[in-house]
Amino acid sequence: MIKGFLNYVEIMTKITSTFAFLLTIVFLYYLKQPINWTLTGLFFVIMFLFDLTTTAINNYIDTKHNGKTLPFRRSAALAIIFVLLGISVFLGLYLAYLTDFIVLLLGGLCFLCGIFYTFGPLPISRQPWGEVLSGVFYGFFIPFLLMYINMPEGNYFSLEGNLNTITLQLQVFPILTVILLAVVPTCTTANIMLANNICDLEQDILVKRYTLPYYLGKKMSLYLFAALYYCTYLAVLFMVLMKILPPILLISLVSIIPVQKNINRFFEKQIKEVTFITSIKNYITIMSTNTLLVFIAGLMR
Repeated sequence: MIKGFLNYVEIMTKITSTFAFLLTIVFLYYLKQPINWTLTGLFFVIMFLFDLTTTAINNYIDTKHNGKTLPFRRSAALAIIFVLLGISVFLGLYLAYLTDFIVLLLGGLCFLCGIFYTFGPLPISRQPWGEVLSGVFYGFFIPFLLMYINMPEGNYFSLEGNLNTITLQLQVFPILTVILLAVVPTCTTANIMLANNICDLEQDILVKRYTLPYYLGKKMSLYLFAALYYCTYLAVLFMVLMKILPPILLISLVSIIPVQKNINRFFEKQIKEVTFITSIKNYITIMSTNTLLVFIAGLMR
């Protein structure tokens, strides 16, 4: 029963949300920013449960067409989706109640994207922007919301208004900081989906699933695959140069050696069962290296 549930929600794929969460936590630690553990813990539970929900929806929908079977009866599998979704929505509304309208707005946007990733007449997974949205929602929104609920009010922007005018003031450097920090999880997450879609390109075309590699072509998709990894190293370099992070983070540049080996391997052949794993390995290598080094930087500060 438990094993079937874990397979249904693909528990091993939850590294994308968990690592983005951990990277943000250690960055807050590096900044010596007090963490509201009540809000942070609640955010983690919501994030994790909804991640399980989106995977369950994806598998439930996909098994209608790919001939694979679910570990439960379809009625039970659907009930699991509703339970997970119901709990995550309830807790999400509670978090919004404890914080503000921005959390409600952005959280609601994340929920909509997750639900309509595979559900609906025009699911995101069958469109060319799946890589972009998965990268942004996992890689940017998790760090931003986590930073937002732990930072002082007005740290990122302030919104004032009356019947005549609405004034929005953006704090450029704090927002730029979050964007640069988010480049690493955004690009590495997007590449997991990109690698998956490159491997499935021919099969996807047969079932009229036109993902980004269909429009770019396999050659350009492979170049994009490599470029996204290089962007993560450029982001770290910029953060060091801008003194957002200390020079110790330059050690992370060494990880490009195993990452490049995996890129080369994926360039040689794009077979789901053989080389898709390179995107997972690169994700773990880049994210774990940066997370560990930011934590060490926090200890040394």
